Amino acid sequence: MLRDMALFVEVAKRKSFSQAAAALEMPISSLSRRISAFEQMVGLRLLDRTTRRLILTSYGEAYLAQASRLVDEAQQAFDSLVAVAKGPSGFLKIAAPPDYWVLHHLSRIVTEFSALHEHIHVHIDLKPSAVDLVGDNYDLAVTVEEPRETSLIMRKVAEVANGLFASPAYLRDHGWPGEPHDLKDHSAIVPTPGAGTTWLLSRNDEIVPVVVGGSLTCNSPNMARKFALAGQGIISTHRLSVERDVVNGRLEQVLPEWDLPPTPVYIVTTSRLLPAKTRGFIEFAMKQLPIMLAAGTGGEAWSKLRTGHTGVRLIPP
Repeated sequence: MLRDMALFVEVAKRKSFSQAAAALEMPISSLSRRISAFEQMVGLRLLDRTTRRLILTSYGEAYLAQASRLVDEAQQAFDSLVAVAKGPSGFLKIAAPPDYWVLHHLSRIVTEFSALHEHIHVHIDLKPSAVDLVGDNYDLAVTVEEPRETSLIMRKVAEVANGLFASPAYLRDHGWPGEPHDLKDHSAIVPTPGAGTTWLLSRNDEIVPVVVGGSLTCNSPNMARKFALAGQGIISTHRLSVERDVVNGRLEQVLPEWDLPPTPVYIVTTSRLLPAKTRGFIEFAMKQLPIMLAAGTGGEAWSKLRTGHTGVRLIPP
């Protein structure tokens, strides 16, 4: 019964027999027969099937909430038992954005974690956009955006400080902004075209919103950085992502005495009941990532700036 319950949960969450069958590594026909037999056993129709889509009945919706919890608890109990015997094991699939600071620090965390857990195979999938944790079968995601799905579980790790940056050549040609409102007369490289983007700058208790824009827009932080290096305008980005450029004199921080809202870093999962492999990685990452991020903003690059702000505001686990 528990096995059939787990099969139903997999199909119901994905709303697709084909996707569930692929995740479970079993034929679609076998999965469909098992679900049909399960419905006959309980005497209720849990799924309405059409040629185009699959819909949960009212009985299916009610049963899914209970069955999901029981299946998660059973899986966690099994994983904990295996972990006691031989340590956490299995395939751990992680989604993360392709930002420089993620590439630099997450690679170190995975390397150190893998050295401690030889029976866990870690796969990193770099995704520039929002991910579907259930549909794409991820165990967790590292993200700087709050997920739209309210059912997902978010754990805040840290906040990465942001700043305004431009190349020395651009600043020579267009001048240095002396105050936030001067930014209106400059070219800003922002993510979206159309209406102007608002940068919210703060200093002590003073908050100044400034609407900026320019002839060049780009939704890729890495590409925006390259445009800034080429003298195309001012960008708002993570300080960690341009630290090397500041050290080497390729970029200068603009209005360094003003702060921009920091970017929170989250670890996201679909449930609080996690297998040992996932739970172990999250615990390890939540200890190591804030330390690495903080160390990454206290070096040579920021000693050159006119401000003593730290680059990461740590959030207690």
